[in-house]
This record gives sequence, C-alpha cells and structure tokens, in this order.
Amino acid sequence: MTVLLMTPPMTQLNTPYPATAYLTGFLRSRGYEAVQRDPAIELFLEMMTAPALDIIRQHVEENYQHFEDDELPEVIFNFLAEFDRYHLAVEPAIRFLQGKDPSLAMRINSRRFLPEGPAFDTIAQMEAVSGDVLQAAFGNLGVQDKAKYLATLFINDLSNVITQGVDPYFEVSRYGEQLAAANPSFDNLYDTLMGESSFSSDILEQLVEQYLEETQPSVVALTVPFPGNMLGALRIAQTCKSINPSIPIVIGGGFINTELRALKDPRVFEFIDFICLDDGERPLITLLEYFQGEREIDDLVRTYFLAEDENGTPYVHFNENKELHDIPQTDVGAPIYDGLPLGEYLSLCEMLNPMHRIWSDGRWNKLTIAHGCYWRKCSFCDVSLDYIDRYDAAGADVLVDRIEQLIEETGETGFHFVDEALPPKVLFSLAKRLIERNVVISWWGNIRFERTFSQARCQLLADSGCIAVSGGLEVASDRLLKLMKKGVSVERVAHVTKAFSDAGILVHAYLMYGFPTQTEQETIDSLEMVRQMMAQGCFQSAYWHRFVATVHSPIGMNPEEFGITLAERPDIMFAENDVDFTDPTGTDHQMLGEGLRKAIYNYMHGIGFDQPMSFWFNQKVTPTKMKPDLILTAINNFIASNEE
Repeated sequence: MTVLLMTPPMTQLNTPYPATAYLTGFLRSRGYEAVQRDPAIELFLEMMTAPALDIIRQHVEENYQHFEDDELPEVIFNFLAEFDRYHLAVEPAIRFLQGKDPSLAMRINSRRFLPEGPAFDTIAQMEAVSGDVLQAAFGNLGVQDKAKYLATLFINDLSNVITQGVDPYFEVSRYGEQLAAANPSFDNLYDTLMGESSFSSDILEQLVEQYLEETQPSVVALTVPFPGNMLGALRIAQTCKSINPSIPIVIGGGFINTELRALKDPRVFEFIDFICLDDGERPLITLLEYFQGEREIDDLVRTYFLAEDENGTPYVHFNENKELHDIPQTDVGAPIYDGLPLGEYLSLCEMLNPMHRIWSDGRWNKLTIAHGCYWRKCSFCDVSLDYIDRYDAAGADVLVDRIEQLIEETGETGFHFVDEALPPKVLFSLAKRLIERNVVISWWGNIRFERTFSQARCQLLADSGCIAVSGGLEVASDRLLKLMKKGVSVERVAHVTKAFSDAGILVHAYLMYGFPTQTEQETIDSLEMVRQMMAQGCFQSAYWHRFVATVHSPIGMNPEEFGITLAERPDIMFAENDVDFTDPTGTDHQMLGEGLRKAIYNYMHGIGFDQPMSFWFNQKVTPTKMKPDLILTAINNFIASNEE
C-alpha cells in the first residue's frame, strides 16, 4: 500500500511544512510505503516563469480591457508598462533566491535590473523617516542580503499582480484563506470549487496528475495546517477523484483540528472521504489498517466520514474510539524529507526585521521537542484542544539522534523547534547533550519568559547553538498578565529577555492589545514598558497582535469570567474559531493599534525612544503612568542579586 502525502498551496516558500515529513517517517517506520510531494512550492515556481508571465499578461489584459490607464491598480499598470523587464528578470530572480546564482546580487542592487512596483514604495516611506535605510540595514558588504530583500519585493509585486489581475484567491501564504477561516458555512468554498477553474488551479491540476502518475498511490493524504490551505486541498482532492474516483482521500492538520470540530455539512465529502482530528499518526495508521481489511470502520480514531441514517439520508459521522491511544513522542520517529525538492525553496528577506528574517530566510529542519504545552494555562489559548492539552516529551538522547539523522539526510544544520512552548527542563537536557556529543547546530524556537531561564542557563542554550527565541510578553501589564494566567510579571520578562540578549540570543516578543477589559491607560502603559525594554536591549524584535477570542480558549468558553459578552453565533456547518464579543470598557483599539505598530516599527530600527507616547497616535491619548526608569531599575536589581 502506497500513501501519497501532500501539502496544498500555500505555505512558507523557504522551507517545507513538516507535517508530511513527520508522517512519512512514521509510516515508513511501520512498514508502509510513504511518498511525499510539495505542490505548494511547485505551484509557485511554475507561476514564476517567463512562459507563465505571458499567460498572466493575457489574463490581465482581458480582465482590464475596458479600463483606462489611470483606472488601473498601480501594480497592474506597472506590470503592463514594464512587462519586458518582468519577463526578463523573473527566472533569474527566482534562481538567485534559491541560492543558485549569487553573482546576480550586484545587478539587483543596482536598482536598474528589477522593475520596481508598489512593493518598493516601502523603501521610500522608510527613507522619508530615517534616511538611507538600505545602507543602514546592509552597509557596503551586505550585498547578498540587500539583493535578497529587493528580489523579495519584486516577487511580492508579481504575486499581487496574480491576485489583483488573474486569480483573486491566490496569495503567497494565504491561498483562498478568506473562503475557509472561521466560516460557519461551506457555501463559499463549494461554489468556488464548482465554478470555473482559475489560472493557479489549472497548474495545480497538472501537478497532481503528474504526482499520481509518478507514485501510483493507494491512498492520498493531505495536511491542511492553515485556512489558506483548505481551498488547495479540496482542489487536489477534486483532481484526484476526477482521475480515480475510488482512491481514498484523507485530510487532517492544524486548521482541521482547530476549526472543523463541529463539522456537519455532508457536501465536504463530495471531495474527500475521511477527515482526521489532532495528531495524525494513530488516526492515519488505523485508517490504513481499515483499508487493508484489518479493522472495522467503528475502529477509526477521531475520524469524520459520511454515513447514512435509517432513512438512507447521509450525515457527517464522527468516530472517536478512545481505546486506541496516540503514539508516544518516543515512537513517532524522525521526519524524512525524501521526495521534497529541498534545493528549490526560496530564501526570502521580507522585511527589515531580524526575527522575520529568520522565519522567511534559509531552510530549517523542523523538529518537535515535546507534544503539547507544559504550561497550558493561558486564558487566550486553545488549551482545551489536544495539540495544547496533551503534553508528552521525548528524551534528550532521542532528540539528538533525530537531529543527527536529519543532518545526515538534508545536509542542513539549522533547526526550528516548533513546540508551542519549549519545555525548559527538556531544553536544558537537550543543550547539554548537544554539547557533550559535539553536535554543531543552529536552532531557535518559542519559549515562555519564565524565571527558570537564568543568565547561566541562557548561556548554556547559546553554547548549544541557540540563535533566537520568541515568546509572549502579550500585554506589559501585571493585572492583565495575571488575568491571562501567563505566570509571569513584567519585571520577570525584563530579567529573562535581558539574560537571553546578553547571551547573544536574538529575542522576539509577541505583543497583544485589545484583551478583554484592557483600558487605553493599560495599552499606553504597555507601550511604555515595551519602549523601556527595547531601549535597554531586552529584546530586538516585536509585533503587536490584535486580541481575538476563540471558541476553544477559556475566554471563549467562559466569557463572563473575563467581563465580556460573546456575540450570538450562527449555526455551525463548517468552520468555527474566532468569535466576536462586546467589551464594556469601550476602548478604541483600532485607533490604538495603528499607533502601536508605528511605534514598534521605529523602536526596532533604533528610532524614537525619546518621543512621548502621544507622538505615535493620530489623536490625543492618556499619558503613561509608568516610571521612566522602571525597567532599568528592575534589570539592575536582577544583576545585583545574581552577583551576591
């Protein structure tokens, strides 16, 4: 039995999404023939060729034939006006971003080789504020990095041409996302799938036909990690069924696990046969045993399928089967990347932010240290779901064995540990074993800013290869941190982030605004705390997220405990996740959000630390009540206590 595993478009362009690699490794360890393909990257590469641009121009000209030049969207006008340059540059630019033609950097940096559309406006906007940002960011010697940034802007322009002029559902990382994300109805997706095919779906269909011919699978399994993968997954399933109506199609993944837990619409099963929830190893292997006649359909684990009631009416049935337990982390095996085009991924430089650079640049081996979250208390998090709630860690030696196996297979020594929050105890053991076994890697991942990360332990992590960490400061307010059940304080976060930074580890802070009952005063005070921490070198990168209530979080399940009222929800037939709510404080979070983003952008570039909080907002805001030396005092007290 051959299982073909695929990641639908679109995900990151710089590295494969790890789900199929994990399942390929697991299935092969159990004796199954598993093969994998990545239509996400291959679709993108097919669209970024000179012949494809010829077709794209034809579509654009047809779709905008009745428009005058001054009525065209800027990106479309620029594409048509500069088409010959786009046509000439697209394939060299892609090769450069794949690391295959580094000598092209000098031509790209001349600013005369690549046509510059609206995406390049960001450079002029930054230069209006702070001078020559490219010189400041890359200097005279950062030739490759500067060219990578410019080439990424070029690719962004072309992607916007496709979205605005050819295929409205195409986005580089959010392919058709609006059709699926938190959509209670399947109508939008269904109508799109039943309608005319698009430029991108035609290419995707050709790729799938090729994969089926190459691999001759008995089963097709698709991972849907994000809402933006659902349309692509159903397009792939649609193509598979048109070629071989009897082939079983199975889907699972993060979007499924989070948003399809109340699925009722039977039309979904016109495209696929089985939907698995949560960790895929046990449900998938049980399904394969069912296909081979070794199990009954009632044995399936956490699996949706279409059944009929006593009147012959089809309905969506969910089979749970709690008797079969999930596969322990020690037994899931190492990911295997065989079948994925590792040399074809693009190293991008999407914005002048060091942490965003790590996310989008270079190819990282993805590895999980522990399943679930060891803390699993945060009130805004989906702690009721399996991927958070069920904590299960593998031992340090098992992890180092997997790391060595991945290095041998891929030739890459960069690792992204993809845990919800890296468990400190396991992390310290892993660091020691990496050092003891002389395994040289570079790694990064997400942590909680908790007291166990002392200066000595942060240095241990740095010595083992840690180059960056990200973590949730969320709201720099002790009242709200307590309401969130974060288990940290503002001063503690300052201590921990400074310890990481002093060890030479890049620190990125996730920030949040609009939390239930958060006042304008608390938001301004949070920004002041962030300003002080960045000025003191506690962290170098940060991003403000607008709070969203989700149905599987403590806030979504018990809103009255957080002082909010949830909006009435429609009947859920398809997806369910975000939920609107009413906050009695009445704070204008939209106005505040614009100022928060403006401030953090400047702070990351070392600008504006001396400006008052009111400088960043378009209307008058309440002054901060925070002491201007609060963070400096906290850091000095922390250093003094360590010296005693």
